[in-house]
Amino acid sequence: MESVIKETPAEVSPSDAQPMEIPVEPSVAEKVTTDDVAASADVPEEKAGEEYAYLERNEFTSEIYKIEVKNMGYFGIGEFKKLLKNTLKLDMTKIKSPTRKEFAFVCFRTQEDQHRALETLNGYKWKGKVLKALAAKASADPLQKKRAAEGASDTKPKRQRTAVEATCPLAGISYDEQLQQKSEEMSTLLRKYTQELRKINPQAKLHLDNFKFNNVLPSPTVNGYRNKNEFTVGKNSEGEVVVGFRLGCYSDGSVEVAEVQDLPHLPDQAKWAAQSFQKLVRQSKFLPFNPDGNVGHFRQLMVRCSSATGELMLVAGIYSSNLSEDEQRELKQELKSFYEQVEPDASFKCTSLYYQDVKHREAGQMVNPVDHLLGTTHITDTIQSLQFRISPLAFFQINTEGANVLYQQAIDLAAPTKDTTMLDICCGTGTIALAFAKHCKRVLGVEIVPDAIKDAEFNAEENGIENCKFFTGNADDFIKSMVREAMYDEQPGKPVDLIAVVDPPRAGLHNRSIAAIRSASAINRLVYVSCNPNSAKRNFIELARPESKHYKGEPFYPKSAVAVDMFPHTAHTELVILFEREPKTKTDENAPPAEAVEEAAAESLKTETATEANIGDAETLSTA
Repeated sequence: MESVIKETPAEVSPSDAQPMEIPVEPSVAEKVTTDDVAASADVPEEKAGEEYAYLERNEFTSEIYKIEVKNMGYFGIGEFKKLLKNTLKLDMTKIKSPTRKEFAFVCFRTQEDQHRALETLNGYKWKGKVLKALAAKASADPLQKKRAAEGASDTKPKRQRTAVEATCPLAGISYDEQLQQKSEEMSTLLRKYTQELRKINPQAKLHLDNFKFNNVLPSPTVNGYRNKNEFTVGKNSEGEVVVGFRLGCYSDGSVEVAEVQDLPHLPDQAKWAAQSFQKLVRQSKFLPFNPDGNVGHFRQLMVRCSSATGELMLVAGIYSSNLSEDEQRELKQELKSFYEQVEPDASFKCTSLYYQDVKHREAGQMVNPVDHLLGTTHITDTIQSLQFRISPLAFFQINTEGANVLYQQAIDLAAPTKDTTMLDICCGTGTIALAFAKHCKRVLGVEIVPDAIKDAEFNAEENGIENCKFFTGNADDFIKSMVREAMYDEQPGKPVDLIAVVDPPRAGLHNRSIAAIRSASAINRLVYVSCNPNSAKRNFIELARPESKHYKGEPFYPKSAVAVDMFPHTAHTELVILFEREPKTKTDENAPPAEAVEEAAAESLKTETATEANIGDAETLSTA
């Protein structure tokens, strides 16, 4: 599934592409860049030039082939993307629009694609507006930009956060206080959501008056609960090579990495893995990766561990753009040899080792490829008394004991029967689907990661579950076909009990998925599991807004909600909401016209800010 992303100069891949020779018109929308240059007038010229040095590297960045489209009015990212890709057949790589009104930046892979976009879009009429397209300036390297600003200022730099402050901001208060704080935050979020929904859909009032939130349930395990961690290889404030967590993100001008031994939410296995890999990197001839210049090789380490079996999987992320094939083979052998030699007094042992190429992904590439080097190919963990095989890149809840509570709450809210067919959208390795299976007639799941589906099918067979079927692909494309399959065996005239469960990534479901769910009239209940309720609020609104040309089908209204603290010591909470909808009835004569409702909805959604895709390691650690 495509998303609007923000690319930093650190995210580049090699290419023979040369900088374009297109006149760049100063743009109103690039005021940030223009003002920043003016504000740094006292910065030496060579320092200011470093902010754009990444453009001169023998590496590709779509910042070179960027255009600005102006005079757009208010618009949706999805509809603009549809115009570019489907209607105009433009091969763009990403869209950036901080405000989702008046202007947007569009990036391309080649100068030819950029030229064609300029010719096509300049003067094009869209939604009653005549668009203006012009070549845009590349964004400054945020790290160099911050360094230049600090060098020109007499202000003392802010104290860098510690690893605990960056990743476990609530660790300093008792767990009861953490739960109280999270309950208050969830209550506030849901109150704002229901208030907004009352404005957008007046018909929701009766349902919202009866909506209940049942507070935040505690995690059975408070310390050492994370079964997956992604560590960064870098240097600390003393210049020492460290495998740990970034204390900030590159776009904020931070590259410092801190060790993780004092973090309360990491298990001992993960801490040992970080320390052992740190030892390997320090003694290797290959260098730690440095985003300042894109040099070095050891970039990251993903660690997956199982509390049920004690298994430990390591995935070494290597930046290979500056390595020959012989050097890559040598590095792989070094990794394998290091973890084959088990120290007699070692606390833990690597049972599965992978090599992952983490350079910039090519067009159409969904994930960075992995290469198995040593040990088993999977690890196994247990949820709801079921065993799950987990591959390196598959999604699996990071708090195993917490997942037992979370899934039971989802089952209780959905209240399936032996006549129920359940659709698991974004099913991962099948954990939710298989947990529901014994309560349902049939379960159908869809997931975009092929290896995760293989795991789901294996897990179903391994657990002796025969009423599950899984599909590989984008959820947007499979929802309707899964509904048809669910209806195929039903007897004509017999009431159909079809429920959907969604557990999407942080950013939530694409609006196409919401539209597909809304239009599937056979789905009468939906359980939404969100690891980032602030981002998912957009989906909550889309599910419950009035029927329109974009969202056909009766609205889903929230009935009840419960939160589960899947992330103790952090500010994050998992939220589960049950949505239901009623059979279509005659429109109330006093209901506002559709046009007025749409205008109110659009006005409300104008205030929504775009979720940044590139988040720092510290935030990544704290979320699912």
